[in-house]
Amino acid sequence: MAYPVSPLASPFPALPEIAGVTPHVVRAGYKDWGRCDLTYVTLDEGTAVAGVFTRNVCCSSEVELGRDNAKQGRARALVVNAGNSNAFTGYRGREAVEQIMDQVAAHLDCPREQVFVSSTGVIGVPLPKDTAREGVAKALVAEPCSWEDAANTIATTDTFAKGATATAKIGDTTVIISAIIKGSGMIAPDMATMLGYIFTDAAVEPGFLQECLSAANIRTFSCITVDSDTSTSDTVLAFASGKAGNAPLTSFASPGAHAFAAAIHDVCRQLAHLVVRDGEGAQKFIAVSVSGAVSDESARKVGMAIANSPLVKTAIAGEDANWGRVVMAVGKAGEPADRDRLSIGFGGVWAAREGLPLADYDEAPVAAHLKGQDISIEVDLGLGEGTATVWTCDLTHGYIAINADYRS
Repeated sequence: MAYPVSPLASPFPALPEIAGVTPHVVRAGYKDWGRCDLTYVTLDEGTAVAGVFTRNVCCSSEVELGRDNAKQGRARALVVNAGNSNAFTGYRGREAVEQIMDQVAAHLDCPREQVFVSSTGVIGVPLPKDTAREGVAKALVAEPCSWEDAANTIATTDTFAKGATATAKIGDTTVIISAIIKGSGMIAPDMATMLGYIFTDAAVEPGFLQECLSAANIRTFSCITVDSDTSTSDTVLAFASGKAGNAPLTSFASPGAHAFAAAIHDVCRQLAHLVVRDGEGAQKFIAVSVSGAVSDESARKVGMAIANSPLVKTAIAGEDANWGRVVMAVGKAGEPADRDRLSIGFGGVWAAREGLPLADYDEAPVAAHLKGQDISIEVDLGLGEGTATVWTCDLTHGYIAINADYRS
């Protein structure tokens, strides 16, 4: 079913084409929703690949096979099915994925390990082989499409298409990065977030591409949450066609490597924010900034405890500056904290400092801040130099409505 567009939606950007990368979409019919639901992206020979995947132990066969395939470092195609996650489907689900890989590999005359498959949707229903076979057959001869069409096709409960782009200078060569992502619920990644795909024309060795993606993931995708639930299908893949003609990046010692890594991080951050802005039922985008922790990782864990708290999220939904709920969340995080050093603020206004409410605290500017769509919560633990920022959304009746009828 269609959902109202999120009030936090961003317009789809103008994504440049990537040399050596061609997207296509078709309607396979995984669900009766009257739109395209299969995305097929062809990649020129020699394309490098890197990936980060869910750590959910009930992951899909797509994740298991993708994780193994990414280790060999090369890719020729990507297939994304929407409407059926094919997770918790045993050998039948795996056979369906292998069938898709073999079908595409035969068409491209490449090893099947260079064909990557993702699926998203309802858990527990095997991907129908006949539907998959017929859908892929149509995709193999489909005309190229826009990145916005591809982004819409991979969606499930998303209310708007999500894309991001950036450029980087490598020597005299400007390389382009274009990316799409889907995600709206079941978002609390531990290595990735739902389904995201990054494409660049840069020449990058697979090992360095993996290093850049993994580092970006730690500060972006692994710092967002909508509902504290980690999907069985979470996957982010990066593909580098090498068509830009730059001297290949092999490590951070390569000229332009730092600029490229920064651009990958920028794209991942943009995508991560878009997922939160489309959180199921979301009305407010929340940034939780933690400082003064004993380490950056400790700061991230404290931030996630706050961001995952239903009490904090509903308080923000109700535009209530209830900083006591933030105190509670810090205390339950399981990380070093000292009540008498703790400071909490909203929108840059401190409500409590070093364990005590401020005597001259004026809630009026905080109340005004909470009426907006972009909310910030600041926490200073007063213990060390560790910092982190995580992002979430509020928890509203809309989240319940969407998930109560998700399978219908």
